[in-house]
Amino acid sequence: MGMHSRLTFLLLLLAFQAPGSFVRAAALLSLPRIVTVSEDAAPGTLVAKVTLACSNVSSNPRVTLAHVEPSSPFDRNVTLRSVEPVDPFNPIAISTNRTPASTFQAEITLRAGAALDAHRVNQYVLMLRVACQEEDEAEGQLFIRVMEAQVLHCAARFASTEGDVVQVPADVAPQTPLYTVVRFLLSFVPVSLQFYLKNNDTPLVLTERGTVLAPASGFNPGHSTQVFRLEIVMMDRHGHNCSGAVTVEVLPSRHPQVNFTEPWRAVTVLEGTGPLEVVTQVHASGDNVRYVILAPATPSLFTIDAMTGEIRSAHRLDLERFPQAAHTQLLVQAYDKLNPTDHATVTLNITMKRMNQQAPRCTPSLYVSQVPETVPPGRTLVVLRCTDPASPSSSLHYAVEGAPASRSLFRMEGPQLQVNATLDYDSKAAAAVGFQFAATIVVTAGSQPPRSTHVPVLVTVTPVNEYTPVCPNDTAFTVLETAAFGTAVGRIAGTDRDYPPDSIKYSLEGGLGSAQPFSIDAHTGKIYVVGPLDYERQKSYRLTVRLTDNHNDLDPENQQSCLCDVAVRLQAVLNEAPVCTPEVQELRITSKPATRQPVTRLACQGSRDGATLSYAIIRGNEDRHFRLEGNTLFHVPNGLAEPRTFVLLVEVWSGPSVPRRSTTVMLVVHVVPRTTTVLPRTTVQRTTLWKEPLIITRTETTWSPPAWFVAALTVSGALLLAALGCTAQTLLQSARDRSKLLLDDSSWDLAEQRAGAPQRGKEERGRPDAGSLVQFDGRAQDPRTGRDYLFNSVTGVRRWV
Repeated sequence: MGMHSRLTFLLLLLAFQAPGSFVRAAALLSLPRIVTVSEDAAPGTLVAKVTLACSNVSSNPRVTLAHVEPSSPFDRNVTLRSVEPVDPFNPIAISTNRTPASTFQAEITLRAGAALDAHRVNQYVLMLRVACQEEDEAEGQLFIRVMEAQVLHCAARFASTEGDVVQVPADVAPQTPLYTVVRFLLSFVPVSLQFYLKNNDTPLVLTERGTVLAPASGFNPGHSTQVFRLEIVMMDRHGHNCSGAVTVEVLPSRHPQVNFTEPWRAVTVLEGTGPLEVVTQVHASGDNVRYVILAPATPSLFTIDAMTGEIRSAHRLDLERFPQAAHTQLLVQAYDKLNPTDHATVTLNITMKRMNQQAPRCTPSLYVSQVPETVPPGRTLVVLRCTDPASPSSSLHYAVEGAPASRSLFRMEGPQLQVNATLDYDSKAAAAVGFQFAATIVVTAGSQPPRSTHVPVLVTVTPVNEYTPVCPNDTAFTVLETAAFGTAVGRIAGTDRDYPPDSIKYSLEGGLGSAQPFSIDAHTGKIYVVGPLDYERQKSYRLTVRLTDNHNDLDPENQQSCLCDVAVRLQAVLNEAPVCTPEVQELRITSKPATRQPVTRLACQGSRDGATLSYAIIRGNEDRHFRLEGNTLFHVPNGLAEPRTFVLLVEVWSGPSVPRRSTTVMLVVHVVPRTTTVLPRTTVQRTTLWKEPLIITRTETTWSPPAWFVAALTVSGALLLAALGCTAQTLLQSARDRSKLLLDDSSWDLAEQRAGAPQRGKEERGRPDAGSLVQFDGRAQDPRTGRDYLFNSVTGVRRWV
């Protein structure tokens, strides 16, 4: 008999032995708390089995099943509310269990058509009520949890009869992923899956991971929709499988087809065309169009740009060298880069036309000139003499070509090259081209095709000193009268419009032999102090500065200058720092009690205005031993007992000006106190310096013992203290007896010391007998310091009197 059966039998035995002592009631003996069921369980699956018991053996129990709101206190986070009012469980079926006879079995099964879905409801809470005849009801709760199925399930759209549908354009690139089965198929993905096709009559490719790819050669870009149906089976390693279908609809390409507007074209090219010159250009409609020459297979005269369709000459076209170039046929193809099967072709018939190579001849064939910048507009620079060998009587056309900055400066009046605008040497545009303007005269003959000759022109513009230097405004400076030699006073910033701009040389009128204490830098225009300055003698100076331009003309002797007046004002320095002699003194004095004595007199000189000097000790005067009265230092006695050295710093300044200009004098004073034969009795006064209290915070862990422990500890402590008191009393009595003996010995030694004091240095005498001693009163004197002290007769310790 198992453990469950034994427990049931004991419960029934207790219920029937004393009928009068227990309340008769039905019982749920083996109601499980929580059971689980898979969401793919078939109808009729046994969900739970419950054992029932009735007191009356002949009674037939009745079990009712109530569906409680699916809200579990044990699984609040995962419990979902059911939206289906229909209970998925059958009515409870009861069967009789013969061991013992009063027990029954109740079974809970799934009803037909029940569809469990763990994503909608993952737990059901059932209330079971058991009723037996003439007995109280018994009830209990049963939690049924729905678990996700561990087998494959296809997505509804993929597993439907029609299957899933995918639409792709016909111009999609080869082997492009079109559809992935795994992404739309499973709610539970196994470790490994296998995919295979039921039908093989399709150009599409199914990979091992369930991805459908476009054909390796791409789709045929037709004008009608193409349809491909794939039936796919998926299987896991346990043998579970799932099948579905996907339909791939290939739509016609939405981009325009590659096409030329004309099937052929005639092109004429002139003989003598240089290499890589554009002959013509083709253009085809469509997207991502590229161009290539199909015929001739190895073109030697022409090349094509694959991106733009420009056709260029590969060599200089010459009929004598390339006679086959008179008539050339090119077959050019345009195709879609993403879909090479979409292409179109065009035929080009290229005809080379022979031309007369004799161009007009001109004298001079090259014109190089140098003109000043002041040449006026309309001035003729050169007259060309040109003729046409092919037709001497034909008219010629003259034009100026070149960069816009150069072309605008010149013009052609027939064969005459004239100045069109001012050739300004002092402009940034002229400096940017190195003051050389290049252009080309194109002489064209009027025959067809036109023939032309190019005559290079190079005109160099030379500078002309046109402008005079200009003095700056506010040319006045201020300098201190105490400025040292080489001090910069200011700078004269002159200007000159000629190129290079502000190229000026500076000089002072009067030269170095003049009385002015200033000089000027010839290149920068800075004025410097080169002589003594005295505000009392001269308060200002007026300088004449000459500004001379240089490097502004082709002739270095062609210079222009101007004179500038510069005022230099001196600023007086009223408060100079006093001068003391000497600045460091070392002195030695003897301190006299109660007598103030002079130490030294400071010899200092102030500024020229005769302001009164002030003196102050700023450091080293500890305990106020010194005092200044005017320029005299006095020593004030203050109970100095030992020799001491003071290092005093005295500040000397003149007047109340701000900022204050002062001088510091150092005085090293050695003070020696006067010696005395009798040392005075001094009282040492100790001063306790106050210190800020240091607060230390310490946290201690306390222990609170129980009351009985405290009582026992108190009694033990009292007994211990009593024992220690007895011991201390005994020891104290013994110490008193010994102290008497020590006192007698101490008196004897002291008497011997006093008797032998007058006879120090002599031979040590013998110890006197006891009869020659006087009685010792306990007083004595220290022979070194002379202090009196008293011996305690009890403790034998001396105490100062």
